[in-house]
Order: sequence, then structure tokens, then C-alpha cells
Amino acid sequence: MPPLTAITIGNFDGVHVGHIQLVRMARAAVGDEGHVIVLSFDPHPASILHPEQVPQRLSTCEQRSRLLKQVGADEITCLQPTLEFLQQEPEEFLTTTVNPYRPDVIVEGPDFRFGHGRAGTVQTLRSLEARHGFHTVVIDPVEIALSDHSLVRVSSSVIRWLLERGRVRDAARLLGRPYELVGPVIAGDRRGREIGIPTANLDHDDLLLPGDGIYAGTAVLDDGRSCPAAISVGRKPTFGGGERICEAHLLGHDGPLDDYGWTAHLQFHDWIRDQVAFSSVQRLVRQMHRDIARVGALRATAE
Repeated sequence: MPPLTAITIGNFDGVHVGHIQLVRMARAAVGDEGHVIVLSFDPHPASILHPEQVPQRLSTCEQRSRLLKQVGADEITCLQPTLEFLQQEPEEFLTTTVNPYRPDVIVEGPDFRFGHGRAGTVQTLRSLEARHGFHTVVIDPVEIALSDHSLVRVSSSVIRWLLERGRVRDAARLLGRPYELVGPVIAGDRRGREIGIPTANLDHDDLLLPGDGIYAGTAVLDDGRSCPAAISVGRKPTFGGGERICEAHLLGHDGPLDDYGWTAHLQFHDWIRDQVAFSSVQRLVRQMHRDIARVGALRATAE
């Protein structure tokens, strides 16, 4: 008997614990010898249908592929939606996009939608099983308690809501790991170097920035080494504001931060404080040193 194939379809933005459960159920359905395929929309279909309402991304396609493979997927295909693609009727979508993989099992959550106008549901899948030769597995939603003891259904939209409010610890509960920004280090205004606290400025592209504030985190460098990081997100109000940026001071890092172009991975662990405007640069520097000390203590405790 040839190995079985399972497919799961969706956005998979962030690869949260609900997505992980889908992949693990797909693996359980086909066994260790089977093949698990993830079809992930990238960019989000809203970028075509409702460009004014596109949610900011929690992950790049490359991040998704790496994370999904870590939890058991064998193959990840990023589907690039077009208007023609999104206007396919549900069965047409199965015929053109899913059937070429010859799935034995399709694994989805109860709210899965597909096809033109999101007309296809898990009931649609079940009604088409005999005709297309697959079996549908529907898993229960995953619910997790937040730090305030409220119980939420895990979703990318809830994670975005938490991150926008600086609640990175709660976001990590839903992700199953700290939220991570990945991007090249770019030139900044060099104020950090001028005041003796150099920072790496991250080009986060269209990845979601957490709410303005100072965070304790970890920086993973190009060579795989990691170090504690004091991360600032916001508009630098002490210096008159500007566009929102993300910059990090790397504790214990003795290499140059202005060797631009290298890729940094910034993981957010704890919210430290709000970004505020200080009456002088000297007051800001004193607070930054306190922030750095607190980040060092938090990361030492975590280890």
C-alpha cells in the first residue's frame, strides 16, 4: 500500500498552536510514513479582495515553512492568490488546486472556508469526499487561558490584537513561542551610538510591530548565537517623533551593529514600559540604562 497523503489549507499566519494542532492531526492521520502537505495563502487573500483591510503579517512565507516543518509538515506550498483564483467555485478549487496532490485526508478546523465568496465549508468537503476520493477530518478549536484568566479561541486575529497592545507574553501563549520579527539590519539615525547605547535597526517590512514600548527579548544573530536584547518599538518621542521603528540594544554583543544587511531575529518576551518623551537626553539615557539592567535580570531569570 503506498504512503498516504494529508493536506491542510489556510493562511497559517504566525503558525500558532491551532495551526500546529492541524499539522499534528494530519501527521497522525497518515502515520510516520505518510506525507503531510500544507497549502498556505501568501499574501493574504484580502490583499486582492479587500486591500484596504489587509491584516499585517505575523510571519513571512519563509518563517511559516520553517515552523511548519519543525512540527511535522513535509511540504509547504505558498499559494499566491489572484482574483481569478479566488473566484473559483469550491469544487473547482478542489479540482485545480487540491486534487493534483491526490490527498487521502484533508484536515481542517470547523470554521474553514474556501472558494468564491467563502462558500465552501467543511460540510462541502464532506459532501464531495466520495467524488474526489478523500476523507475529511475536522478538529476542535484550540482555547487557551490568558494571563488575566480569560479563555480565548486561538486565532491570528487575536494574536494581532494582543501584540498591538504590547501583551507579548499572552501572544506567546497562543503562538507556542515568543513572537519574532525577522529582517535585515539597516542604517538608522545613529543616535544610539552617539549616546553610548548602540542599537540595531530592523527593517520589519510588513510584519506587525507590537505596540509602542520597551521590551525584553532575545536577538538571534546570523551565525546562530543569541543574546539578550532591549527592544524599543515606537516613534522616538524624546527626539520629536517620526515613523514607527524597531531597534534593539544587544546585551553582551561585542561586534559592530552598523555592518548593515545582516539578518536579525528579534524575539519578544516581556513588556517593560511605555515609550515616553523625556525632558532631556540625559534623563532618557539614565532610563535606558535602567531598562537594560532590567532586561538582563529578566533574561537571566528565564535561563
